Amino acid sequence: MKPTTHSFYADAVQGVIEHVASHLDEALELDTMAAQACLSRFHFHRVFRGMVGETPMELVRRLRLERAAWRLLHTDRPVTAIAFDAGYETHEAFTRAFRDCYAKPPSEFRLNARARIELAAPCGVHFRADGRTPHFIPRDSGGRTMQVKIERYPELRVGTVRHIGPYIQINEAFARLGELVAPAHLFEQPGAMMIALFHDDPDSVSADQLRSDAAVTVAPHATLPDGLTEQTIPEGEYASTMHVGPYEQLGDAWARFMGEWLPASGRRMNGGVSYEVYLNTPMDTPPEKLRTEIRIPLASGT
Repeated sequence: MKPTTHSFYADAVQGVIEHVASHLDEALELDTMAAQACLSRFHFHRVFRGMVGETPMELVRRLRLERAAWRLLHTDRPVTAIAFDAGYETHEAFTRAFRDCYAKPPSEFRLNARARIELAAPCGVHFRADGRTPHFIPRDSGGRTMQVKIERYPELRVGTVRHIGPYIQINEAFARLGELVAPAHLFEQPGAMMIALFHDDPDSVSADQLRSDAAVTVAPHATLPDGLTEQTIPEGEYASTMHVGPYEQLGDAWARFMGEWLPASGRRMNGGVSYEVYLNTPMDTPPEKLRTEIRIPLASGT
């Protein structure tokens, strides 16, 4: 029997969790894991975070800390050795991280044989000394009942300005975009849309190296002003939902959309680009009334 879409995504995420839990001392092979789920690295990151409530790297860090707590209680290994095993380069860095999570430094925690090692985790997965990994509990924060429409959109020609740096600072690229397109009146063309494209996984690419594009849709035969790079968003079927509120909350909206609605929808994504469409701007709209449409490309035949 062909697996349901929900079980497909759940099985893929469960497989990653089992691999992570049994290979805590190894580097994450996110590209391989994403390929197994038939997703790009970026899309896989969003699906995983949405379903689990943590990114893969956050899961690794927490399980390593839980393992460190268990070793403090059940072995006589030196704290420095336990710190290195947990992925920290110095005793001091480990002590800070451990105190932040357990409210006590490692040496004091070790004195309480009945201390609890499990840290808060909505997915229900914790370090197990016997090597067993329980099935995770998919997050359910209302994403399955999001208002979503599925439509076929035509190919979009866009003029873009590249932004390198934290995604939340893409407004700098939009400012440059505005300076370039305003004299050409591109914003005034019928149906013109302001769009953002995001290309990298924030969990595996440093914030100062993240690539994104501020974009405006352009008519097929319009001349692009100097300074803009032309890109194409393919024609196809897309699922979209509306986020109303500050841009800072978009990350959680994406997580619920791709980690809760998508697995429950009976649909799968294809390898195309996901993007945001801005229907108003902070220049004349208060944060709580900003309207952003987020779109993901769907595979056919699912």
